[in-house]
Amino acid sequence: MRFNGPPPEHVKRELEADRRRIQQSLIVTIGCLVLVWGAFLINLQFNLGLNRFGNRPLRTEGLVGILSMAFLHGGWEHIWGNTVSFFTLSSMLLYFYRGIGMKVLFWTWLGSGVLLWTSGASGNHIGLSGVVYALAAFLFLSGVIRRHTVLMRVALVVVFLYGSIVWGVFPIEVGVSWQGHLAGAFMGGLLAIVWRKEGPQPPPLPPEEELESDELQDDDGDDSGQTLTDVDDILPREEQPNEGE
Repeated sequence: MRFNGPPPEHVKRELEADRRRIQQSLIVTIGCLVLVWGAFLINLQFNLGLNRFGNRPLRTEGLVGILSMAFLHGGWEHIWGNTVSFFTLSSMLLYFYRGIGMKVLFWTWLGSGVLLWTSGASGNHIGLSGVVYALAAFLFLSGVIRRHTVLMRVALVVVFLYGSIVWGVFPIEVGVSWQGHLAGAFMGGLLAIVWRKEGPQPPPLPPEEELESDELQDDDGDDSGQTLTDVDDILPREEQPNEGE
């Protein structure tokens, strides 16, 4: 059915609200990336050696790295790979998990750094990949736990796009902070469990009374559902067929 006139008012409101959610998701995500790229380019241009402020687990001078490590990168390939992944995952988080998206982003950023620092891993850890792993773990596990149709689709998209990053939590490649990846993935999964009752929830199931009423209506409206007992009651006794003949 086609409508030649303007869309109803409630449709306009829904479209406007959806447009605002998209804008907010992109503004926050791009804002974070502007800070990350700004730190990288300034450090590269002026040779400031900012990478020394990375996360150094269980060392006092490494505490600042809990917050700063995500802004520091070792090269173009490093920062570009994290940029694409963060843009995709953060945008999906803030759009589909409105109401809790901002605090999930904040605690994945902070929590992954804290877990890495307390892990006691050796070395100086830098990069946004810990946050990327946290976001991927949250989107996947939260979609599965909530049993929300749309969020489960988001989880499938995450698996399709980033399923292979699971190997990053194992000490396979030299020079890669697998401890940071593992800390991020653990933090994202933990937040998905802790906040499973907050944010979008699956629509409620109809009450049992409504289900029973619908079933009765279906039975009344279907003549073919009449049972043999009903037919026996209609036929006179002498006209009922003899099953023994």
